[in-house]
Amino acid sequence: MSGGSLAFSGSVRGELRQAVLLVTIDNPPVNALSADVRAGLMAALDQVERSVEIRAMVITGAGKTFIGGADIREFGKPSVDPILPTVIERIEVFAKPVAAAINGAALGGGLELALACHHRIAAPVAQMGLPEVKLGIVPGAGGTQRLPRLAGIPAAIDLIGSGRSVKAAEASSLGIIDAVSKADLIETAIAAATALAGHDLRRTGSLAVPSAEPTDVEKARSKILKKVRGQQAPSEAIRLVEMATRAIAEGLADERDTFLRLRDSEQAAALRHVFFAERQASKVEGLDGIEPRPVETIGICGLGLMGSGIAVAALGAGYRVIGLDQTGEAAERGRQGIIALLERNLSSGRLDQAGFEAQTTRLSVTAQDLDLAPSDLVIEAVFDDLDVKVDLFRRLDRVLRPDAVLATNTSYLNPDEIAASTLHPERVLGLHFFSPAHVMRLLEVVRCGKTAPDVLATGLAVAKKLRKLAVVTGVTEGFIGNRIFSAYRREAEFLLEDGALPHEIDAALESYGFPMGLFAVYDMAGLEIAWARRKRQAAGRNPSERYVEIADRLCEAGRLGQKAGRGWYAYNPDGKRQLDPEVTAFIENCRAEKGITPCSFTAEEIVKRLLAAMSYEGRRLLDEDIASRESDIDLVMINGYGFPAQKGGPMFAAQTPR
Repeated sequence: MSGGSLAFSGSVRGELRQAVLLVTIDNPPVNALSADVRAGLMAALDQVERSVEIRAMVITGAGKTFIGGADIREFGKPSVDPILPTVIERIEVFAKPVAAAINGAALGGGLELALACHHRIAAPVAQMGLPEVKLGIVPGAGGTQRLPRLAGIPAAIDLIGSGRSVKAAEASSLGIIDAVSKADLIETAIAAATALAGHDLRRTGSLAVPSAEPTDVEKARSKILKKVRGQQAPSEAIRLVEMATRAIAEGLADERDTFLRLRDSEQAAALRHVFFAERQASKVEGLDGIEPRPVETIGICGLGLMGSGIAVAALGAGYRVIGLDQTGEAAERGRQGIIALLERNLSSGRLDQAGFEAQTTRLSVTAQDLDLAPSDLVIEAVFDDLDVKVDLFRRLDRVLRPDAVLATNTSYLNPDEIAASTLHPERVLGLHFFSPAHVMRLLEVVRCGKTAPDVLATGLAVAKKLRKLAVVTGVTEGFIGNRIFSAYRREAEFLLEDGALPHEIDAALESYGFPMGLFAVYDMAGLEIAWARRKRQAAGRNPSERYVEIADRLCEAGRLGQKAGRGWYAYNPDGKRQLDPEVTAFIENCRAEKGITPCSFTAEEIVKRLLAAMSYEGRRLLDEDIASRESDIDLVMINGYGFPAQKGGPMFAAQTPR
């Protein structure tokens, strides 16, 4: 028996191939496990169960995705039967073989469904993962119980606790799938399912969990927990994985209870907000139907730390890169720095030898402006001085095609002033990278006053190819992130004058979920850069506005941060941070000079004031049309400044009752 098309639901269709029913999930864009898909799968199983002629079933996905996980349209809504655990349990106990032909991404519930199949075969391009912890929940349909039975507890802790995805080759080496097929995936899966018919089936839930060395389990656990300060879901996921040695029914019941409890938590609500915020950020007013300009070659001016990082990101995205520096010697040093970063990626396994050679081949450096002529986009990463940048952009006007895009990476200067100095201000925008640029995910894309729509679209397209999270901002000093960070820093210094101490503020922030306190961050970065900026701004400062001199006094005393051995804290020769009574004395003297009687603050009061300062500045950015939406502000602060994602960002947190 072969041929014939069957419709099991609007999103699930079937085709008879000899004695096998090929079931295809077709629910664009990512074949999410909607109620319609779940119902269709149950109907397909009914058909196979009833038919004497059908001996096996193969499940695959239409397009480039197997199953991308839950349907985000169902988030926060009551469950609709059949729920996913019911579908998955039926697959696992099904009397006839069910094979998964994993043609693309199998994420969340998609991988959980595949784990319950009796055979799993994947295309080389397929990726698999259980990313639920990134939404503040744990897998809720067997992932924490079935994955350890295939991959072992340490590997399952790593994958589920981090939420990372693996490619087909790694999934095969871990035992998650049975084979990787370079031949016709569907035909291979049908042959495998046919061969299983009439034989005892390997049911994942009935397998014993492989034994593991306690030290390996502890290592995997510690690696995850040290990265997820204050997050509930990863620790709960680890607990469930470590207890997977229980009877499968007991483990599944515990997992489901945990999933439902976390799903209704504040952290899950915050992380869902972040999830939707990232999708919303790509929707930019005025760009519907606008095509970006083609970009194949990127010029980068300035090959210091920032420029080198941008170059590595661009090479990794497949662009040809031409680096420019002031002299041949400086350009060569920049090239060596870029190569060193690529070699680090090679040694860590993030890049293979062929990729390394391809990327180095696409890199060239120069000290001659004219050599940038082939560039479709030029990003400047030179010293943050207006005269330096204006001079560079005027020189670029003389060597670049009129349709080439110019981008400034300035942090605080006005890009409109830079654009106004050029012959074609409409081709100028801001691309504000965060350091290190090849690691940090955030990219503020600055829409200047005269930026053409297709130029803005080009910046966003390049950001996407660089795998950056792009947030569009208008022109203001510091854009979205640094302007809010300045308000945050200013309020922290007000707290110092009002009675708090640096270590108390840092402890409150770290308890809230920040990876590091504000003053510890200052010490790590160095205090001299901000000091120099404050001195430049001193002449224009409003004398009626409150200003805190404590940081200036520290710098004047040579306390420039960790590299100087002392800043807001003192540092041992091994770099260990410790409190310094001298800093307390500086603070107390500054209070006394202003006649301030210090108050005491609880950690909650400290955090409340800092959050209020951030959200107030955020509202000002919205009122001034610098930021388009509150969620964009939250994304910037989470991805650029360490705001804890499980709190949703400062704008979300300001509206969340505590």
